Amino acid sequence: MNKQRIIPLIVATALFMENMDSTVIATSLPAIAADIGTSPLTLKLAITSYLLSLAVFIPASGWTADRFGARTVFSVAVGVFMVGSIGCALSQSVSNFVFARILQGMGGAMMTPVGRLVLLRSVDKSELVSAMAWVTVPALIGPVIGPPLGGFITTYFSWHWIFLINIPIGLLGVAMALRFIDPIKEENPEPFDLYGMVLAGIGLAGIAFGLSVAGLNLLPWSVVAALVAIGAIAMTLYVMHARRTGSPVLDFSLFRLATLRAAVVGGFMFRLGIGALPFLLPLLMQIGFGLTPFQSGLITFGSSAGAMGMKTLASRIIRTFGFRNLMTVNAVVSSVFLAACALFTPTTPLLLILIILVVGGFFRSLEFTAINTVAYAEVDSAAMSRATTLVSVNQQLAISAGVAVGAFSVESTLWWHGATDLSASAFAPAFVVVSIVSAASAFFFWQMPDDAGHEISGRKVKEIASRKGAEKAARKVATETTQDARDQRSA
Repeated sequence: MNKQRIIPLIVATALFMENMDSTVIATSLPAIAADIGTSPLTLKLAITSYLLSLAVFIPASGWTADRFGARTVFSVAVGVFMVGSIGCALSQSVSNFVFARILQGMGGAMMTPVGRLVLLRSVDKSELVSAMAWVTVPALIGPVIGPPLGGFITTYFSWHWIFLINIPIGLLGVAMALRFIDPIKEENPEPFDLYGMVLAGIGLAGIAFGLSVAGLNLLPWSVVAALVAIGAIAMTLYVMHARRTGSPVLDFSLFRLATLRAAVVGGFMFRLGIGALPFLLPLLMQIGFGLTPFQSGLITFGSSAGAMGMKTLASRIIRTFGFRNLMTVNAVVSSVFLAACALFTPTTPLLLILIILVVGGFFRSLEFTAINTVAYAEVDSAAMSRATTLVSVNQQLAISAGVAVGAFSVESTLWWHGATDLSASAFAPAFVVVSIVSAASAFFFWQMPDDAGHEISGRKVKEIASRKGAEKAARKVATETTQDARDQRSA
């Protein structure tokens, strides 16, 4: 079996498990709370603890992979995630459930960045775009399919199976990883930056958690502001510390690379807008249109169907247009389809909604594939683990910020109209706001060099071949012209 094809599938399977599980629990909280004897509001700690665990442990992923080997860490991370899943299914109290979710977060924090690192070190650069197309799909499908799947399992089976279905998937993933992934690790890993890890963990946990609960009325605004402020202060101290150490857990010096800088900064803005979609769209469908969670999930799954259709065309499209041109234009196109959701009303035909979501999903997935790939175009092998850690942290913050901006926009609309109950009209301004933020990412993508990522996309080879063809044609025309002139002189 071709490793260039099987490794992306191994990584994609693990990432799908993590992405889906982080959202599938949302619709099942009432049933879980009733079963273990607590309130759904108290059980929100389960979501909180998972997010905090992700934020704290992601910065350590790069060094851990270098020290113990990416294959080993990836396999262990999947194993830890499975243990946490079993713990969730067997929990009889809030404390047990929260501890199990923390274990899941630890595994998820390692699976995502280390999975990408495995991919980058196992796949040829010429195949990277196609590989990233496979890995991008779980990030789009998971948040969309998670809530309706959770509702379906809880309604027709038992909430325990939400977590137990991870076990066969995880076991298959570990077995495939040990068989097909080479045991590559750094010969001389850098020393571990413990002080930086603590600062970055506090900073990311404060910011990510604060943004995640902002606008959701789970905590007072003063507490939310305090969390974000503490996180910002800790991250400021970390940046000061990182300048003085040779092996920071988050290496901001990588921003000197134009492609990675554009992928992180522009990617943050694009993800912030798009990341609000899985939060806003189900609410619009269920509260605004009165659909059941399962009906809503079937419709919103259209964006994932579009993403699946993209994966076979991504390499060809990027090779044809180049990263800079494609990412700049496609960021705006994707944002237009996001803004189109503001036009949805209870009378809008469901078929039209589905078409817009399918086509929009295609363009969004194409943009994610390009962002995830071009980020590593200029990164050398020695810095690859630090780059994957930085990109993963950025993605986590962007998703949290997207939910915060979407929720804040809806709350602001209600306040402006003096309303207290949600309706379909309250969501339209939120879709417009997040689409504008996503479209603004085009400015940062345009700042990349014209030949950004050509060695990955294969566009340079295509240009050279075209140039040689043009030169050959020009020489042929010149030869024929010269021959014509000689014939005329002879005549």
